[in-house]
Amino acid sequence: EAGPRKRVAAGVDGPRLGGAEPHGPVRAAPPIETGQAERLAKLRAWRDQDRVDRHLAGVQKAAAGDGNVLYPMKEALSAGATVGEVCDALREIWGTYAPGGPR
Repeated sequence: EAGPRKRVAAGVDGPRLGGAEPHGPVRAAPPIETGQAERLAKLRAWRDQDRVDRHLAGVQKAAAGDGNVLYPMKEALSAGATVGEVCDALREIWGTYAPGGPR
């Protein structure tokens, strides 16, 4: 008789396919990075930072409770928050996943 199933994350607590080692972050070519940095600067100049901050606080409030974070995330992104800022807001509440527990 089989016991309860354990969830296995490939490459973390399960075997790595092909024995490959994890890689570092992928970097874009310098012209692409420059273009993205320019677009980000324009976004930050255009947006209402107080509004972005209020919506990021809403994301954190939902993450700290048992509410759905999807709607506050959508509002923050609509206000001009970046995906990275939303992820940072969530990391402040939830931490970062690491095998064996949060970092």
